[in-house]
Amino acid sequence: MELLNSELKNKVLDSMMKIIDRERENIINENKKDLEAFDRDDQALYDRLVVNEAKVDGMIQAIKEVKDQEDPVGQLKSEIVLDSGLKVTNRTAPFGTIMIIYESRPDVTIEAAVLAFKANNKIFLKGGKEAYNSNVILEKCWHEALEDNGLSRDWITLLHINRQETQEFLKNPPEQLDLIVPRGGERLIQFVKEHSTCAVLVSGRGNNFLYVSEDADWEKTLKVIVNAKTDKISGCNALDKVLINKHIPNYEAKVKALEEVLKAVNVDILVDSSIKGILSDATEIPEENTWYEEFLALKIVLAEVDSLDQAIEMINKYSGGHSASILTEDKVKAQKFMEQVDSAAVYHNASTRFTDGGQMGVGAELAISTDKLHHRGPLGLKQLVTNKYYVFGDGHVRV
Repeated sequence: MELLNSELKNKVLDSMMKIIDRERENIINENKKDLEAFDRDDQALYDRLVVNEAKVDGMIQAIKEVKDQEDPVGQLKSEIVLDSGLKVTNRTAPFGTIMIIYESRPDVTIEAAVLAFKANNKIFLKGGKEAYNSNVILEKCWHEALEDNGLSRDWITLLHINRQETQEFLKNPPEQLDLIVPRGGERLIQFVKEHSTCAVLVSGRGNNFLYVSEDADWEKTLKVIVNAKTDKISGCNALDKVLINKHIPNYEAKVKALEEVLKAVNVDILVDSSIKGILSDATEIPEENTWYEEFLALKIVLAEVDSLDQAIEMINKYSGGHSASILTEDKVKAQKFMEQVDSAAVYHNASTRFTDGGQMGVGAELAISTDKLHHRGPLGLKQLVTNKYYVFGDGHVRV
């Protein structure tokens, strides 16, 4: 694969910003076609599909942020001269060709492509059929930006294939794939893992937990829970489960107060058998599988725990390994929670909604990885490279 210099890559991104701004009305109109054809029963998916003026501004801003970042390719990681005289240098290098599979969000067509391109990777974009018109016009914008700067369209390719064709593509890609990132639910992830022949980096489900310790500041707790649950229900960083320590002072009154606050913002509440004894009108959790479920809706589980250890155990058993938060005024408890909960992001006295590239200082993101190799958390520009060793000798042989 040809290594492009930083100046040329940035020229492409400059062109892309101008083209999107020029085409914003057409982009929004094409998106309206997708919205009109969409079944609004899935509100979370519908929210992800919408492209308006603010979304177009966000696309331009995402490109600008990536353009302004240092080129991640060729960065020196280590350098050593061995006793043998060999000079060993380790530098960052592109993956090669990346594929991303995603639903609904047309802005991923911008963010994934800009990150892959700046990191000198080719990318195949497999968007959902519900965003067909939106994605097609965004691909045209990319191709214009590439060709205006003397580059092939092949750097960024939108795939127009169905499920069966996707399966065949994964098994027998037309060229070598080096990394696949499925952004979606368990079924999509399993589908990709089953059929792909290269590395798969999972952008997993949310199913995020929050633990309320017995010494939590209740005012902070209510504010954080409401934000984490309602700020954006379609976000993979939205809150799904709340575990409440039963030793909180005025426990029953606080549980009732939490119910009142959540009902005021139209959140449906499921409870375990213990909380059911306090909130008699609430619906009890129907089955254990509910504990594994990512809701992506105005729905939340409230459950009782006896201790920090029990909370940690439950989170590590049921959560998606995405984000988890503890509300406590005890820094020792917070540290134990944050060290022992096995999630990509752990929080002390803060909403899970901050698990996002832009909020965490990464900038635009390809996905939120819940894998441990090669990176966990927001996949930004610096995470879309691998590494390569450069070894310099002078007729060296190993004896």
